[in-house]
Amino acid sequence: MENKINFIALAAGILGLVLIAVSMFVPWWQFTVSSPANVQVNFSPVNFNFSHSGTSISIPLIWALNIACLLTLLAGALILTIYAVKPTKSYSKQLLGFGYKKPLYTVVAFVVILVALTLILQFVAGISLPINGSAVISPKGSSQSASASAVLEWPFYFAVVVAGLSVAARVVHGRVTKPAVLPAP
Repeated sequence: MENKINFIALAAGILGLVLIAVSMFVPWWQFTVSSPANVQVNFSPVNFNFSHSGTSISIPLIWALNIACLLTLLAGALILTIYAVKPTKSYSKQLLGFGYKKPLYTVVAFVVILVALTLILQFVAGISLPINGSAVISPKGSSQSASASAVLEWPFYFAVVVAGLSVAARVVHGRVTKPAVLPAP
């Protein structure tokens, strides 16, 4: 039996590890509010930084969620890489089933959280936050306003690519594991 490799899964696993490392230092989404508030939020699934007027604020529950996401993505990337080099083993489909979903679920959850955050703030405080772009914001019933800007940084788009490769690895699994047809003698 020949040694087969699912190269798409291998690329997804390795790039998943790169994504984790990059996401520790470069946010997927950055939100900034200028004076009078001077707020900056840097958000990725594995790292969340919030500062107000230069003072960093840490939230233990969010830190714990970041660690959980980090470990989940790490497990998914490692398992996807292991599957990639042994896609024909009896346990490989279970490895693939676990590994390919992690980046996909992470990207979807990230987008859902961003949209939910903006909708909740719009409903509760009347503040319309931009997800990508600039806006002037002011709370309901207040004459104060501030300039806000938000940008989806390049690691978010890199995560979408990793999720796409992971799904593609699942799609080509059948072709990779199909036994080779030998020509008739």
